[in-house]
Amino acid sequence: MPFGLTCAPSVFQRLMDMVLADLSYETCLVYVDDVTVFGSTFEELLHRTEVVFQRIRDAKLKLRPSKCSFVRREVSFLGFVVSAAGIQTQPEKVKCVIE
Repeated sequence: MPFGLTCAPSVFQRLMDMVLADLSYETCLVYVDDVTVFGSTFEELLHRTEVVFQRIRDAKLKLRPSKCSFVRREVSFLGFVVSAAGIQTQPEKVKCVIE
């Protein structure tokens, strides 16, 4: 899809929602081109990642390895830091308010 089309983000979000429809909120979270896969154990995470990869492959979509990260204890997602401890605001987002 060409850059600059005003409807491009919503069309791509709809595509990702269709590709990962029954996996959202149980296996992964999807926001436009950010897909976060989660699991309670390493084995569960590995299996869920494999399922998500297969769905992406079946839809003939591609991932850029340089933008991917795997097996993280905490991730930044939509301005928040998500970990086993919970959800917190990214420190750099509140830095200017604190100062």
